[in-house]
Amino acid sequence: MTDVDALATFDFAAFFAAVDVARRDRDIGWYDLAAELWDQSAQLNAERDDHPLCGGAVSRLGGRGETSCQYALYLLRWLGQAPEEFLTGPAPDVGDVRLPDPGPDCRLRWDLAQLHAALNEERQRQGLTWAVLAGQIGCTPSRLTNLRTARMADMALTMRVTQWLRRPAAEFIHPASSRRRAELL
Repeated sequence: MTDVDALATFDFAAFFAAVDVARRDRDIGWYDLAAELWDQSAQLNAERDDHPLCGGAVSRLGGRGETSCQYALYLLRWLGQAPEEFLTGPAPDVGDVRLPDPGPDCRLRWDLAQLHAALNEERQRQGLTWAVLAGQIGCTPSRLTNLRTARMADMALTMRVTQWLRRPAAEFIHPASSRRRAELL
């Protein structure tokens, strides 16, 4: 077994299936779901000039088989579930995985710079090069180093990084408001 095989992975199919089941249980269509996702931050949305989520785009996520870590947070918040609940494979106990409760004046956002800093600190502590670390996580070195300035990353990558760090995703997810506009981009 390789290091990559030892990491739990985010099961996007199970995640999207949970969203679809919850949507059907609530007897709402995709456009109504998109409206509910958007309305989770109703107060924030009233302060900003953003475009609401598109029901068609939400419905097509299943066919894509992946999503960004930021977009996944809308759905995880709506489900009331943590990303760790959708891991497959050997997942270490990382403690409390509950996501923050952001309220209607905020959105949940990954702090990718914070994730990068934690990753770099642990990489240095272990004396690893970015190339060796990327091999352990199962990606290219640039995907890891780019987290320092990234605003988006795919959910699969962010969850592999948190699993490698043996830390809960919630440690890197924070409520963001218009008072801290840069976090929302």
